Amino acid sequence: MVIYLDNSATTRIDNSVIDEMTKFAKDYYANPSSLYSSALETRNKIEDARAKIARFINAEPEEIIFTSGATESNNFALKGLALANPTKKHIITSAIEHPSILNTCKTLEKLGYEVDYIKVDHDGLVNINDIKKKIRDDTLVVSIMFVNNEIGTIEPIEEIADICKKKDVYFHTDAVQGFKKLPIDVKKMNIDLLSMSGHKINAPKGIGFLYIKGGVRIKRFIDGGEQELRLRAGTENVLGIIALAKALDVDLESDKVKDVRNYLVEKIKTMKNAIINGSMKNRIYNNLNVSFYGIEGEGLMLLLDKDNICVSTGSACSSRNLEESHVLKAINVDPMYIHGSVRITLDKEISKDDINFFFNKLNIAVQKLSQMSPFKFEDEKTKNN
Repeated sequence: MVIYLDNSATTRIDNSVIDEMTKFAKDYYANPSSLYSSALETRNKIEDARAKIARFINAEPEEIIFTSGATESNNFALKGLALANPTKKHIITSAIEHPSILNTCKTLEKLGYEVDYIKVDHDGLVNINDIKKKIRDDTLVVSIMFVNNEIGTIEPIEEIADICKKKDVYFHTDAVQGFKKLPIDVKKMNIDLLSMSGHKINAPKGIGFLYIKGGVRIKRFIDGGEQELRLRAGTENVLGIIALAKALDVDLESDKVKDVRNYLVEKIKTMKNAIINGSMKNRIYNNLNVSFYGIEGEGLMLLLDKDNICVSTGSACSSRNLEESHVLKAINVDPMYIHGSVRITLDKEISKDDINFFFNKLNIAVQKLSQMSPFKFEDEKTKNN
């Protein structure tokens, strides 16, 4: 049996979603851009899914553009705005964004854009006043993630969006880690653009969407046909779209997950060489990011894998990169702890019995690595005293 604790990287496809995909694949295989009746039936299914997703976030159907996932959506949001608003050369984001935002900003910097990377506090929260002070007449967009993918911090999105509205600046949020876990009303929250990825909510990989508020000046950056309201060319991932809409019906059982997560928190607190990174107050309910003194997170991850336990050393998009986490550096985690960090993210399948098994194996693995490490936690305690 595998104990899967990496649900921020990806989630299992729910059985109800698999059933829906299987049924749909047999009957609706026509290209939705064709004009014969079976193709029009497929087109109608896409539009039904679009309308369902729009209702879920209180948007209009024509404001939902299907993409391959959040990385494309994030690129689309920033580059599409840049193409459509060439006189606005300033962007504001945070220092702890997902690489798909940070690297898009780096690309735009090479094209003459100026980017301000707002610092965060020890909990990973951006300072709203810092954003307010940085907004200029030529600011194109403020892009702040809804929930951080490594430490689970929930950012003050509604307050930031309100500032942007008053300043007549576009506001975009990468909502990948918060979608379905937190209520989202794009109209009430004054969100102009929102990115989402299906494989984080029990749908398959390769499908997501970008919400674009009506009236936002944006251009597509993938050329081709007229698909997706002429904003995103390419034959639609019909099966993925149907699966994404179905996944909205899956119960995440958030209260149960939070209870199990908190049960693990109390166990982690008994470990003398461990710290929990990020806010416990403003934190998504299924996330725990833990650092252990003087050891390597990659080694810990591999030892746990031998016991069929899956955890991450940070963002799945960066887990093959052995550099220090930019998120943990931004919140000023001690370097002796940064390298020994793991991200633990739960779903409703994880029980307290699973946590007991995991915690026992975690203790064994940490002790083994600590004995091998040249850096001793007891030496650090003596130095601090």
